[in-house]
Amino acid sequence: MPEYNYRILIADDDEMIRTLHAEFVRGFGYDVEIAADGLEAIAKTSLGVDLLLTDAHMPNMDGFEVARRIRRTRTSEDLPIVMVTSLDAREDRLRAYEAGVNDFINKPVDHTELRLRLKWLLELKTAQDQLKRSKQNLEDTVALRTRELRGALEEVTRAQREIQGAHLDTIRRLTLAAEYKDHDTAGHIERIGRFSQVIGMAMHLQPGMVDLLLHAAPMHDVGKLGIPDSILLKQGPLDREERAIMNTHTTIGGEILSGSSSPVIQMGQRIALTHHEKWDGSGYPNGLSGDAIPIEARICSVVDYYDALTMDRPYREAVGSDEVVEMIEADSGSAFDPHVVDIFVKARVEIEKIQLEYIVEPTT
Repeated sequence: MPEYNYRILIADDDEMIRTLHAEFVRGFGYDVEIAADGLEAIAKTSLGVDLLLTDAHMPNMDGFEVARRIRRTRTSEDLPIVMVTSLDAREDRLRAYEAGVNDFINKPVDHTELRLRLKWLLELKTAQDQLKRSKQNLEDTVALRTRELRGALEEVTRAQREIQGAHLDTIRRLTLAAEYKDHDTAGHIERIGRFSQVIGMAMHLQPGMVDLLLHAAPMHDVGKLGIPDSILLKQGPLDREERAIMNTHTTIGGEILSGSSSPVIQMGQRIALTHHEKWDGSGYPNGLSGDAIPIEARICSVVDYYDALTMDRPYREAVGSDEVVEMIEADSGSAFDPHVVDIFVKARVEIEKIQLEYIVEPTT
């Protein structure tokens, strides 16, 4: 007896032959389903039969058409079909193969031949079914692992975004610490970042660099943390000695931000150190000129100059926007990179819009 009770569907319009074949099949240890014609045979394939033993010639629908219709049904496309026939012509057998018949057995059916043919076809079907199940299990496992991997990647991405957000927040808080005691410049760091972003985009810098500019430019004056309040908040112009001390905020900022592996802080360090260098080499702290000054610092120097002059300071009132733009254009090629100035003037409307958006009233 087989370990699994295979179910064989026997289709024949002759009741006596159906009964004989059913007795044979039950004797082999298989379960039996009976169909009196082709229509019933097709209907009963949905019962989960493992093999169809069908007569070639039946009324209404012969065995050839039964095989064709079964093969069109995806759920039964692998069902073994054995045709019981007296046809010996080569054309008839080719027609049967084309219809989807797997094997033939001649009338009258030999008991031993039938047993061996059924055994071989059922073993083949079992192997195919196991292969299909293994394939499905593999596909299910791959799908599960893919979902798990996707979930893990989403979690890693979320964590990285949180880390990046915390990183940028830390940078912003460090920058705010430098501006905190100078209440008249509240909002300055936000504007400098946005201004620099606008100029970088207008200059067609790489998107990644523009994003770095947005977050790094606000660090330009972080070195003010090391400047005494008596100088930083002095009501009036600085004398020569005080100006020299004030100028050290560039090197102090460079030292504070040096040695970091963060691209944002690395750019911030370059900007903090060089944003007071001038195009003609007359700036500080190192007298750099032209392209030797990092492009991010050249951008920051223009927008910082504009924002500083158009805002009220402890020792002076704000200068009008038109006048400041004229001053920047006058210093193009001496203090400022001419190309950056040209871009700044073209982007002036957007710059002024951002400035109004980020103006914060001084605290008392």
